[in-house]
Amino acid sequence: MSASVVSVNVGRVVDTPGSLLGRTGIDNRAMSARVRAHTTGLAGDEVADTKHHGGIDQAVYAYQREDLDRWAEELGRELHDGNFGENLTTRGVDLAAAVIGERWRIGSAEFEVSSPRTPCGTFKNHLDNLRGWVKTFTADGRPGAYLRVLVEGEVGAGDEIVVLHRPDHGVTIAEVFRAIMTEKTLMPGLLDVPELPAKVHDWAREYVGAQPA
Repeated sequence: MSASVVSVNVGRVVDTPGSLLGRTGIDNRAMSARVRAHTTGLAGDEVADTKHHGGIDQAVYAYQREDLDRWAEELGRELHDGNFGENLTTRGVDLAAAVIGERWRIGSAEFEVSSPRTPCGTFKNHLDNLRGWVKTFTADGRPGAYLRVLVEGEVGAGDEIVVLHRPDHGVTIAEVFRAIMTEKTLMPGLLDVPELPAKVHDWAREYVGAQPA
């Protein structure tokens, strides 16, 4: 089965009493029409917490339908496309195994895999404050992938995901996620991955600098 986009999802910022910020745009919904991918994100997609989310390195978030189906069964609830805040719900591609800097063509746009998603309180609140959700999601080790938009264009449901380039360093979304979240000893290796966001390199330098000589 070829890799493809199941749906393209965008969200509007809404008030969410009881959440950390009081407002969120995490509840993305599938669009029936094709959507323009800009370097700063998908047309019509709104971000409430611009300090921690969005921007060029997190322009588009992809999460695979196979993992949504698995969580739906485990949690005993229906999970619609976009339910985890993803902009692209995919099928047939192992996002955890995607290499940082991997480039894809989807529709008329081109994307670059930049970093894993790290779970936050907003994500937990979105799932009805599910007890232990951040820890559970982290332990699963399949966080989905943030993408940069290298070439602006239009994307839509059914578009094939074509891999155009895969860097030789081989460092994957799953490895970076473990380094950030659970296996800090992997942090130094992230400095050898030039396609990672600058803030991830900063975290790695801070870790290296804090180690005894």
